[in-house]
Amino acid sequence: MRISTVTMFDQSVASMNRQQSDFLKVGQQIASGRRVVNPSDDPQAASRAVGVSQAKAVTQQFADARVSARNSLAQGESVLNSVSDGITSAKTLLVQAASDTLSDVDRQSVASELRGIYESLIGQANATDGNGRYLFGGYKDDSPPFARTTGVGISGANYVGDESIREQRIDASRLMPVADNGKTIFQSVPSGAGYVARAEKESAGNISIGTQSGYVRNEGSVTFTGPSRVDPDNAHFGKPFELEFATNVDGDPIFSVSAIEADGTRTPIVTDEAYESGKSVSFGGVSITLEGTPVDGDQLQLRPANHEDANQDVFKSLKDAIDLLELDQEGADENRAHFRNTINTVMRELDNSLDNVLTVRASMGARLNELDVVDAVSTNRMTNYEKTLSDLVDLDYSEAIAEYSLRQVGLQAAQKAFVDVKGLSLFNYL
Repeated sequence: MRISTVTMFDQSVASMNRQQSDFLKVGQQIASGRRVVNPSDDPQAASRAVGVSQAKAVTQQFADARVSARNSLAQGESVLNSVSDGITSAKTLLVQAASDTLSDVDRQSVASELRGIYESLIGQANATDGNGRYLFGGYKDDSPPFARTTGVGISGANYVGDESIREQRIDASRLMPVADNGKTIFQSVPSGAGYVARAEKESAGNISIGTQSGYVRNEGSVTFTGPSRVDPDNAHFGKPFELEFATNVDGDPIFSVSAIEADGTRTPIVTDEAYESGKSVSFGGVSITLEGTPVDGDQLQLRPANHEDANQDVFKSLKDAIDLLELDQEGADENRAHFRNTINTVMRELDNSLDNVLTVRASMGARLNELDVVDAVSTNRMTNYEKTLSDLVDLDYSEAIAEYSLRQVGLQAAQKAFVDVKGLSLFNYL
């Protein structure tokens, strides 16, 4: 069979082009470090690699979200640490103010220190993060969550923020709260906080430290200690109680206790029991110690700390204490009783507020620990993705270098063959 010169040239050039193409392909693989440079190199591996790369990108996005969540939680936890220190300092000052050795001037000095703590807590409650968002305002960022109110004594504070809890997705299956709202922190108490009692006095020289449900009359000199929980299984435990003093036919003091039902009706549980100063009395699963001399018609209210009519606002508790310490407490026994009762109530409320702040802070700490766990899982996941992606598209350098040498020899052989074929012409012998 005769082969034309053109055919030999075409086959030689095609062979060199093919060898050169294979040689360049191996060179590109070595230069890029990837076995699959183009999808056509291995369509199946390229397709799987796209899916793995997308999974890596999503995992990285969640990692970035956890950084943001950790910053928010760390800032919130730091602020709550300062808040708990402030409440603890306020309690210490109230213990100091309750001493009988202090004069009105001394108590007013304590009130000035409490005012500083109050202002500091307001500032902490309206703290912002590094992006200008309020830490405890929920999703409302256009104004401080706690707004000043006017009233007797120092101004109060109302929560005007969003009652939602800001959340952030930190993983495909986890939506984490990253900032608690101010109402949950500063105007709530933990469950199971027990009872809080209030007995208040109203006269020309004093203001009534108000309750959520109205005025409680207490014109005598009765003081209380407690209340404390004695029987949580009692049928009336968990209901508000109202204790009222009266006198019997002999003029001796007696008292009655009613449980306030959800519809506002009163169920008598103690009726016309003789009152004895310094004696502890129990009713409805709680116990309270009463001292002093009551006046006919005086009242005492006991409510669960988390009841809707009980004060759960740490700012109101501090405001009540400051207003009280700035009043004239010297003089009649009833003035001193009013002072001690209010201090007792405020101390119990501050205890509950501190417990609530510490509970929220512990929750933030638990969420920070959870972020560490999720980070560790995410790191392992990213490692697996990297390994899978490497198995799919990365280059085996030892195999590639051997292939590179082979393709180089093949290209050289094709070039040498072309040179030899080109020389096969009869004209070279004429």
